[in-house]
Amino acid sequence: MGETQVKTLCRIRDIYRSIADFESAFQQKYGLNLNEGMLLCTLNSNKYSSSEIAEILCLSNSNTSKVIKSVEQQGYVKRIMGKDDKRQMYFSLTEAGRKRLESIKCDSINIPELLQPVILP
Repeated sequence: MGETQVKTLCRIRDIYRSIADFESAFQQKYGLNLNEGMLLCTLNSNKYSSSEIAEILCLSNSNTSKVIKSVEQQGYVKRIMGKDDKRQMYFSLTEAGRKRLESIKCDSINIPELLQPVILP
């Protein structure tokens, strides 16, 4: 591997570490992992099917099902049967989910320095 490739790989490693640090603080403060928080954010303005959620969050179908199940058990997400195809299931936020999402203030969590240029305005 060339020096540029090694630097790139090491930079990506550092970004992953920064995201992991943020996720740890986020989970400690809000009791949600990052995928659960991103799911609530995704459902904030629309309802989506499981496969649409998987695509939006870049998760496998299996992982998406686990994330949906977790927030559904917490009362933050509800299932909506499709109008045209009763086999199709959509997901949207419950009122509790909306309140939970509104309560999340990421600016109260330390954003790792490496992520600040990407996240902060």
